[in-house]
Amino acid sequence: MTINIDNKQKKLWYAFAAFWVAIFLFFTLLSLGWLGFMPSFEQLENPESNQASEVLSEDGEVLGFIGIENRSNVTYDEISPNLINALIATEDARFFDHSGIDARSLGRVLFKTLIGRNRGSGGGSTITQQLAKNLFPREHKSKLGTVYSKFKEWVVAVKLEHNYSKQEIIAMYFNTVDFGSNAYGIKTAARTFFGKSPADLSVVEAATLVGLLKAPTTYSPILNPEKSFNRRNTVLFQMHHYNYLTDAEYDKLITQPIDVSNYTPQSHNEGLATYLREYIREYMKDWCKHHRKANGDNYDVHTDGLKIHTTINSRMQLYAEQAVREHLSKEIQPAFFRELRLRGGNPFCDISAEQQNKLLTQAMKNSDRYYQMRHAGMSENEIRKAFDQKVEMRVFAWNKKGYVDTTMTPWDSLLYCKKFLNAGLMSVEPGTGCVRAYVGGINYRYFKYDNVRSHRQVGSTFKPFVYTMALQDLGMFPCTEVPNSEVCFEVFNKPDWCPKNSTKERENEMVTLKWALAHSVNWVSAYLMKQGSPEQVIEIARRMGVNSPIDAVPAISVGTPEITVYEMAGAMATFANHGEYVEPIIISSIRDNKGMILEQFVPERHEAISDRTAYMMLHLMKGVVESGTGVRLNYKYHLNQYSTAIAGKTGTTQNNSDCWFVGITPKLATAVWTGGEVRSIHFRNMTFGQGASMALPIFGHFMEKIYQDTKLNFPRGEFERPNVPLGTELDCSKFQQEISNESYDDAYLW
Repeated sequence: MTINIDNKQKKLWYAFAAFWVAIFLFFTLLSLGWLGFMPSFEQLENPESNQASEVLSEDGEVLGFIGIENRSNVTYDEISPNLINALIATEDARFFDHSGIDARSLGRVLFKTLIGRNRGSGGGSTITQQLAKNLFPREHKSKLGTVYSKFKEWVVAVKLEHNYSKQEIIAMYFNTVDFGSNAYGIKTAARTFFGKSPADLSVVEAATLVGLLKAPTTYSPILNPEKSFNRRNTVLFQMHHYNYLTDAEYDKLITQPIDVSNYTPQSHNEGLATYLREYIREYMKDWCKHHRKANGDNYDVHTDGLKIHTTINSRMQLYAEQAVREHLSKEIQPAFFRELRLRGGNPFCDISAEQQNKLLTQAMKNSDRYYQMRHAGMSENEIRKAFDQKVEMRVFAWNKKGYVDTTMTPWDSLLYCKKFLNAGLMSVEPGTGCVRAYVGGINYRYFKYDNVRSHRQVGSTFKPFVYTMALQDLGMFPCTEVPNSEVCFEVFNKPDWCPKNSTKERENEMVTLKWALAHSVNWVSAYLMKQGSPEQVIEIARRMGVNSPIDAVPAISVGTPEITVYEMAGAMATFANHGEYVEPIIISSIRDNKGMILEQFVPERHEAISDRTAYMMLHLMKGVVESGTGVRLNYKYHLNQYSTAIAGKTGTTQNNSDCWFVGITPKLATAVWTGGEVRSIHFRNMTFGQGASMALPIFGHFMEKIYQDTKLNFPRGEFERPNVPLGTELDCSKFQQEISNESYDDAYLW
């Protein structure tokens, strides 16, 4: 009997030993990757996470993301202790005591959940195991596959604990989790739900976000506020239970509501600088084709977490967008709607019904709806019929939400969109070429066309190039007098071209260049063109950064060329930069996801005009603001109370189609365009249909906000005089007196 008992015991011991050997072999083979995929050390060091690229302002604000997932990483030091405490209390109370696997939690799961069938006893996954699952998602959906994946996560968790500190694991976890609302990672989530950085989150906000991790949709404070509130309080209870909150703190916090007034879903259509971000996205797609990572693969702007540092100042960008919104929504658009009612609601002028139909047909073919129907195999006739069927849709509106839900035919919605006037604005810092503000339109979601990069007829804002030619090439001065008389040009095989003045003020008198530019007199511009040549003016415009096609014809003297806002802003900055043109730049540097510089950008620069000519042109353009077409900057927007160093020029094209204002200060040059989507959409009168009414007020609102911002501390000093003598008197009354005293020779009299 004794021998039999000993044999049974041996068998039991052998079986017990074999079990543990099998377990050891299983986990060894699993760790080596012989039983399926197991991440290598290199993969643990560089886990793939579809990290979006960040677009950053020059003052460190995140303007937006470019990527498949709105995800951007943070370090442990950038995470609020409130978040860390909430996570540990809720998900893994013994996080700092285990090495990736919590034996006590596993025992609870085994005896209470599996044997006792108590589903409310909680899970056994540690934060590290959850991180392993997030980094290397489960491959199998079956019950057996789930068990296998769970074992694999144990191994990966132990490896993570071996290779990373507890603090690094916490940061990695927060960077990989999905919070819903298209917010991946804590940095995007904090910005989306509360408009904050992760370091600034309060206890209540931190508890809300940690509560989301259990089920982002179910516990969303936007979709299910009551469930979110209760889940938030569960997290607060756990924090209190593990002594992260005192009794008094807990009792106070559980009654506080969840404030989501700053909720801002992160999308390509929302946020600051949407048009700029689209331009950068297109630029970066091309950049990535020509730049490779260390492994030889091309960079991917959507997944490689690049840091794209722009020259944009976030505060100036905000003020620029606010200025466009305030002026168009409160003044210009209501006035345009009133005019449209008087003319039967038709936004088009000067074109036939057939031409209108062609414009709307083209708009239809450019729409997402048309693209989707064509992609689905529908014919042109079927699509056109579908565009005449009423459907529920969301269209743009100047209200707080930025849209209105309505029912109309898609064809009518095309006409509806044409009734909105649009705008483009760009501000450049003279000397550096840094673009500080970029507004491509009124709403990127509904109007994709970028008006900063589009070609628009510039009208009288082209005249500074003509006057620059007069000062630099013809030897004139700001106070030189010229005749304000009709000028005609011979045109081959056509009647003579004779431009008209907008008013009869001082016609057939001698006037100074300063007065003529201030009042935008066409006859004087034509006179100056006749003294020089179109080729001379074009050459000056080219040196000042205008690359758009310009016909060498006399009509450019009154502003027929079509030029971009981008080019005009860069050219006007030349006057404030002592005559040196600096190419406007938008991206200052590109870094990888670890902060290493991949490329830095330095603008091209060259002397375009003399320092002396640039200063005299600023003096001429100051006259526009002091007593000319730009005078409302002082009497309505009171910019003269902040600085007298403001130069500018208005511009209005034929039929009031394109309205412009360019404004220059010593540290900022801004170009503003306003108008309809096409030139046939415009006001029929000059009350609103001119640069002084349509575009100038945007500059006024913009600069007023900048001057009032004490954090910007925007310079208010005068334009810097050149080091060389001007050779003339800028006070025209003194100039004329010296002329009468024959202190100038005949060459200056003209």
